[in-house]
Amino acid sequence: MLTLPSEYAEAVLDIVERIPPGRVMTYGMIAEILRDHLGRGSARTVGTVMSRYGGGVPWHRVVASNGRLPPGHETEAHARLLSEAVPFRGEHVVVAVARWWPEDNTPA
Repeated sequence: MLTLPSEYAEAVLDIVERIPPGRVMTYGMIAEILRDHLGRGSARTVGTVMSRYGGGVPWHRVVASNGRLPPGHETEAHARLLSEAVPFRGEHVVVAVARWWPEDNTPA
């Protein structure tokens, strides 16, 4: 039986869909927005949502707070982010340069 995403999962995916090419958000940044608007959320929960439902959104634009790429998908994410001119230091995204925050700070 197919499990449909919850309201929280839908909100995560809406935010990730809005991240522009060449920019990234961290799991924690997404969780912060959702805590402000839904009253709950954690970086770990965002990661779980991304692993279950993130295939249809630009998943490669969501990274750990230290710039580490999505576990198990490092090679593909690295290639995609390089093609978008995202800056790297070694194998990690330079989050301070590439981070993006929605102007209206709300889930879609």
